[in-house]
Amino acid sequence: MAKRDYYEVLGISKNATAVEIKKSYRKLALKYHPDKNPDDKEAEEKFKEAAEAYEVLSNPDKKAKYDQFGHAGMGGAGGFGGGGMNMDDIFSQFGDIFGGAGGFGGFSGFGGGGQRGRRVNRGSNIRVKVNMTLKDIVNGVEKKIKVKKYISCNTCDGSGAEGGSGFSTCDQCNGSGQVTRVTNTFLGQMQTASTCPKCGGDGKTITNKCNTCHGDGIVKDDETIELKIPAGVEGGMQLSVSGKGNMGARNGVPGDLIVLIEEEEHPELKRDGNNILYDMYISFADAILGTEATVPTVNGKAKIKIEPGTQGGKVLRLRNKGIPDVNGYRTGDQLVNINVWTPQNLNKEEKSAIEKMRGSKNFEPNPTDNDKGFFERMKDYFR
Repeated sequence: MAKRDYYEVLGISKNATAVEIKKSYRKLALKYHPDKNPDDKEAEEKFKEAAEAYEVLSNPDKKAKYDQFGHAGMGGAGGFGGGGMNMDDIFSQFGDIFGGAGGFGGFSGFGGGGQRGRRVNRGSNIRVKVNMTLKDIVNGVEKKIKVKKYISCNTCDGSGAEGGSGFSTCDQCNGSGQVTRVTNTFLGQMQTASTCPKCGGDGKTITNKCNTCHGDGIVKDDETIELKIPAGVEGGMQLSVSGKGNMGARNGVPGDLIVLIEEEEHPELKRDGNNILYDMYISFADAILGTEATVPTVNGKAKIKIEPGTQGGKVLRLRNKGIPDVNGYRTGDQLVNINVWTPQNLNKEEKSAIEKMRGSKNFEPNPTDNDKGFFERMKDYFR
C-alpha cells in the first residue's frame, strides 16, 4: 500500500512552521495514543504513521529532501525510507512530545505510562558512500557493502549480563526506569518524571557483566548489507536504510544506515538533469552529404541519421534514452550535439577540390538553396 503524503497525514500545508508541525503531531499523538486506544490496531497504525511524518517534517534536512523528491528521496522506493518505526522508536525518539513517563509535557499520562517511560537505547546512525556508474543510475542497482558496526552480542544475547541473567531491580526507581518528583505550585501539586540517574532508564542493574561485551550488550563486527538503490538518484543524494545502523546497547533499537550517493564520471557521456549529453564529431563530407552513424548510449549503441547539409551545433534527440526520474514520473532523453570537424592537413588534390568549390554560392554561410544535385556532383571530391 502506497504511503500517504506526510503533509496530508499531519493535516498541514507545505508552508507550515516548525511550531505548527509539532502542534499538529502532538494533537494526533494524543488522539491515537495506544494507552488511549487499547487493542485498536487502526489507531496504532495512525499513531505510527503520524510519528513517521513528524520525524521527517521536523528535520530541516529530511524535509528539504522530501519536498524535492517525495517518498523516494526518503528512500520510499527500493527499501529506503523513514518507515519501520516501532513503539520503542517513537517513545524514545520523541521525548519532548511524550514527556518523561510516557505521558505528555512531563505530566503523568494515560494508564501504563510508567512502564512506557523506560528508556530504549537507540544505536547511532552509520554513514557510507556508494559510487554509482551512469549505467547504475539509469537502471537502478543492487549492491552489497561490508560495514563495520556494532551488533548484538551473541554471548549474552544483547542483554549485557553473563548468560543472559544476573540482573537486579534498580533500588532507586524500583524498576520503572523513571524517578518522579512532586512540586508544590500555586496551582497545586504537579508531578513530573525524568530518567533514573542510577540505571539510565533500564529499570535494572547488571550484577554479573558479560565478559565478551563488558555489559554493553553490543560488540563490533563486520556485516554485509544488501542495498537496492532505485534508478534516477544523483550525486549528493542521501538515502536512509532503516534499522541497519549500529545496534543500541542492551537490547536497544538499531540506528539507520545513511547512504551518500557519489556519481562516477562516464568517459563519453555527461549527465544534465535527467538528460544525457553526447558530443559527436562528423567529417566535413558527412555534414554535406549526410550519413548514418552509431553513438554510444548507457545500455549499448544506437544508430542515428545525419541529414545532408547538417550544420554544426545541431542537436539530435534520442527519446527515453536518458535517466528515469527518481519518482518515476518520466524518463529523460539523450541529446547528441553535432560538431563538424574542419580538416587541418590537406594534400594538394584536396586543397584544389576545395578551391574549386570556394566560389560556389552553396558554400557561402546560410545558403538558401539546398541543391541536392550539387551534393551529388561533389561526392567524387571526398572519396
